[in-house]
Amino acid sequence: MARIMVVTGGSRGIGAATALLGARQGYDVAINYRAESAVAEALVARIKAETGRRVIAVAGDMAVEADIKALFASVDRELGPVSHLVNNAGITGRSGRLDTTEADVIRACIDLNVTGAMLVAREAVRRMSMRHGGAGGAIVNMSSVAARIGSPGEYVWYAASKGAIDAFTLGLAKETALEGIRVNAVSPGMVMTDIHERSTGDVARIERIRPNIPMQRIGMPDEIAKTVLFLLSDEASYTTGAIVDVSGGR
Repeated sequence: MARIMVVTGGSRGIGAATALLGARQGYDVAINYRAESAVAEALVARIKAETGRRVIAVAGDMAVEADIKALFASVDRELGPVSHLVNNAGITGRSGRLDTTEADVIRACIDLNVTGAMLVAREAVRRMSMRHGGAGGAIVNMSSVAARIGSPGEYVWYAASKGAIDAFTLGLAKETALEGIRVNAVSPGMVMTDIHERSTGDVARIERIRPNIPMQRIGMPDEIAKTVLFLLSDEASYTTGAIVDVSGGR
């Protein structure tokens, strides 16, 4: 059976590293992106050149139900039903205290990080679950150490959204455990991606946080990707409902 991986928010950072590593390990890959088609298509070209795997890029806003359904319909049509999902799309919103943050910033974060992630998982379960005639599969949700740190003065709403992902992961793992689906989460700490510039607007955050990391260094996207791929693999066959920190000890 073909192993078909969907990576939401897959054109940059952790998502891109996961898509590339997945293809190297024998997955066919669907990369979801929201806006920057040139970046996504460059990754597609790289994956094809390096691995020879089937790979597609599909535009869509994972906060919009119609776009989510269209993503999975494209995967069904071009690759086949998803067997492995990396539920990675997310935003923080610009850094700040809660009492200075507009409702739209909070709402956008929750719409994508929580509601969108749940709808993405729903579409995957509809295809993977033996209850619906599927062959089973694995889901990895992207959490964050912010869920237990709280991110005060930066983005407590983002921390709350990732706390919701942790609870969702545990619940969905139990709900689908007898349907052939394993559901886990990876909880990264500080990782060297452009989210700090593109989403938070706090480009100095990396160096400000570094002293608080016991390992005294910033993680790299491929370090997160390796944990994601382990949880997706048969090597983790008895693991479901786990939330795995990859944070340098933070």
